[in-house]
Amino acid sequence: MKDKIKEYKINNGISIYQGDCLDFLRSLPSESVDVIVTDPAYSGMNNKMKFGNGRIVGKYQDANNDKWFQEFKDDPETFLTFLKECKRVLKEDRHIYMMIDSFSLLTLGHLMRDVFNVKNIIVWDKIHIGMGHYFRRRHEFVLFASKGIRKLNARNIPDVWRVKRITKSKYPTQKPVEVFDLMLSGSASKNFVVCDPFLGSGSAAIAAIKAGCAFIGADVSEKACKISADRIKEYIASKKDILQKESALPDVENKKIKKIKK
Repeated sequence: MKDKIKEYKINNGISIYQGDCLDFLRSLPSESVDVIVTDPAYSGMNNKMKFGNGRIVGKYQDANNDKWFQEFKDDPETFLTFLKECKRVLKEDRHIYMMIDSFSLLTLGHLMRDVFNVKNIIVWDKIHIGMGHYFRRRHEFVLFASKGIRKLNARNIPDVWRVKRITKSKYPTQKPVEVFDLMLSGSASKNFVVCDPFLGSGSAAIAAIKAGCAFIGADVSEKACKISADRIKEYIASKKDILQKESALPDVENKKIKKIKK
């Protein structure tokens, strides 16, 4: 399995790999990570809507489209296999956070209950309105679940997170670091191993470094891995995030998250 993934050297506590999410997870020992935070590259909604061309997706139906990324084949069988591999690598009495869109929540979300103990559905309020054919989208969901029993680090974290979405970036679906900050503030301790099988732009890795955790992640895209590697190396060297130069939190939420971290 190791020959199917390529490692990008960062440092002793941070490892990222280029490879399919299932190949990556299968290469990890059982019960080797402390928390999983991830945003799978779901294909269901995009295929259903039959995207054409666009500013963000480029020429969506074009196999050589270099603007978008390779999506996860998220049929129920493959998604269930993915979830079972996540459970295998996750230690007992630990948490998993799975970002999910409204389409996939209905088609795949119920499978989480077959594998994990689902505790809540968190709403990420992006504050700024997005695209939509009927009601325009301003939110995404995060499935929060556990393997075994583990309490949150704090009891004052709400289940609606107000974090501004990223509008301009090198990676088309870059997520704000603060979304992952909130996940880790509830579930991570110093030196925990944080895992993200869909690395994307590396936002989860930045959040893990900020929390004093180790990180391991992967992405099938060589471009994504290079973007993330450059971002992580610069952050380690200078504490500057080259892909997100300012906080995505409104001022009032910024004060709340600082209180949670204390």
